[in-house]
Amino acid sequence: MKAIRAVIAACIFVSGVSILQTCTNSTALHAQDSSPTTHEHLLVQGCVNIPPGQKRPEFGCFSLATESGLRFSEPAVYWHVRTFSNRAAADAAKSPTGIVVEEDGRVWLSEFGPRDLALEGGQAVAVVGPMELPKAELYAVVLGYAVMRPNDRSIVHVHPGPEGWYMISGEQCLETPAGAIRATAGGTATALPNVPMELTITGTAVRKSLVLVIHDSSQPAGRPSDWKPLGLCAK
Repeated sequence: MKAIRAVIAACIFVSGVSILQTCTNSTALHAQDSSPTTHEHLLVQGCVNIPPGQKRPEFGCFSLATESGLRFSEPAVYWHVRTFSNRAAADAAKSPTGIVVEEDGRVWLSEFGPRDLALEGGQAVAVVGPMELPKAELYAVVLGYAVMRPNDRSIVHVHPGPEGWYMISGEQCLETPAGAIRATAGGTATALPNVPMELTITGTAVRKSLVLVIHDSSQPAGRPSDWKPLGLCAK
């Protein structure tokens, strides 16, 4: 029962249409075995918010920051990931649209712009993209941190904007109608807007990642999809 409650907690959803039943029907029963399924893309198809003072579960995807009302003039942006020795240095270096979070023992700065975006300070970690944007007047950026075990997977879902990952550890495989996209520690991956997908954690190590979704501010960050994966990530 404890494992089942953990899965249901990971399926908290804040949007116009509840998909809690979908989540529990398809995965809560699996929580009784040794490889319970966690859902990286829930809570508006993003990550769960953990209230201040509440202990965070060991596994799942957790919302770190959400920035709304952003404007991007180009049809695609790159997500620049940097680390800093302390929060004050990161805050001093960030732009008005930058996002600073503390996670996994490090201070991370996320910035968005062209691939050759000029940035100063800190240590460059990764450039994720290009992340192709849907047309919108204003955008929201949702940044999360995910810790998932081998064989954990998401429900099948779709985002109305691009999704990107920076892999801290482990391996993952994202299946879409176009095929399988794999990423390993130190690598990156992206998914196009409005493409159905299923994420599976592969390999033998716990997978940790930063995960980012950019979407039209007037729409929810994601929704379930009835697309049927072919199981490519298991091959």
